[in-house]
Amino acid sequence: MEYTITLPNAQKEMTIRELLEKEWLVPRKVRHFLRVRKNVRKNGEHVMFHELCHAGDRITLKIEPEDYTYQEVALGKAKKVDVLYEDEHLLVANKAAGIKTHPNQPTEKDTLLNDVAAYLAPKGQRPYVVHRLDKETSGAILFAKNPLVLPILGRLLEQKHIYRQYQAIVSGNLAHATTINKKIGRDRHDRRKRIIDEKNGQTAITHVTIFKSGKHSQIYCQLETGRTHQIRVHLKSIGHPIIGDPLYGKENAPRLMLHAQKMHLEHPFTKEKLVITASPGLWT
Repeated sequence: MEYTITLPNAQKEMTIRELLEKEWLVPRKVRHFLRVRKNVRKNGEHVMFHELCHAGDRITLKIEPEDYTYQEVALGKAKKVDVLYEDEHLLVANKAAGIKTHPNQPTEKDTLLNDVAAYLAPKGQRPYVVHRLDKETSGAILFAKNPLVLPILGRLLEQKHIYRQYQAIVSGNLAHATTINKKIGRDRHDRRKRIIDEKNGQTAITHVTIFKSGKHSQIYCQLETGRTHQIRVHLKSIGHPIIGDPLYGKENAPRLMLHAQKMHLEHPFTKEKLVITASPGLWT
């Protein structure tokens, strides 16, 4: 596969080696193959790794199939994929509640990853998982469409340049915005669950704002960290569990009332600021 990327206006002058290693996080082995095979071009011409690149330059990388490994997944149903955003490198899908993000066993084929794989297969592309949503949670979820962009997206997540705004409907009158800063760990008595564990848990921070208060409050949550079940555990810990939560709540509903409504990210290559909305949400 060949990938041609036009360096954005904000691109600083640097060598091709620095671009591949520090900006695009291309693995050392792959950089070696690119160099010895002369599989890097700048503005259509083969280029040496010590040469400089600048804003506006077109950098082309030719990636051989054996340069990256890929764990094959069974193809699901392409027609089930609700695409919110797509370009050569990224795909954001609107995940339905009740479907897993990815399979846990090679024989599984009814997860979102299986369906996205079927959607991309006719284009000769493959999906790579960047992050996940709980099975019961709906909303915007990001996939990489090639191994080149995957580590960059991982770094953007770590540096908090990708974040999601969630809608949730919770029990009780939650009237004031709050930030929940409580460590989360595993529940030793139930491997499906997480608990507040200030001694041994991992740092977890959730920012909560209010859309509408009442017997069932409608709220927005933004994560500063991304722990398993973070929003669900944090809201339970302040006495306002999510409606329809089978693990942490008491009030039944047709589904868990948690939806990843908006995703904000900076495009890894163009540096464009993207805001992607997963509609419909839990409310307008």
